[in-house]
Amino acid sequence: MTEERTGIVSMGGKPMTLLGPKLKKGDTAPDFAVLDNALKPVRLGDSKGKIRLLSSVPSLDTEVCALETEKFNKEAKKLSKNVVVYTISMDLPFAQKRWAEENEISNVITLSDFNSADFGKKYGVLLKELRLLTRAVIVVDTNDRIADFQIVPEISNEPDYARTLEVIKNLS
Repeated sequence: MTEERTGIVSMGGKPMTLLGPKLKKGDTAPDFAVLDNALKPVRLGDSKGKIRLLSSVPSLDTEVCALETEKFNKEAKKLSKNVVVYTISMDLPFAQKRWAEENEISNVITLSDFNSADFGKKYGVLLKELRLLTRAVIVVDTNDRIADFQIVPEISNEPDYARTLEVIKNLS
């Protein structure tokens, strides 16, 4: 049975339920299977040995998710070549591809968890009420350990970008 956690996030002030485990700094990052924009499976293990920034968002077609992904796309240009930036949502791969092309996203890889919610369930960021991912930013180090795990309490707010970028800088 999937663990349910409450009192962590809200959407428009309404409390939401997260499905999956509570992961924290120092935990081993679970492998997951999602789809890229060409419907090809992508796993965390595919980027083994790199620093991974996992940006979990509800939908790229919403204002805050778009802002967040655009911000990480801009910042990714300044990061080490050993850093991979993924934005993961429940959007269909076709919609992600369209959105990324329209917004000239070239430094962030958009991935879809729509098929099985594998990422959402394994990282504890799946919203039970909506079957969307909550807003979270996870940094995974080169040894597959979680270096930072930030869940944004109010889904409509942006994450602490400076915190995430500082963690990555310290790992690089």
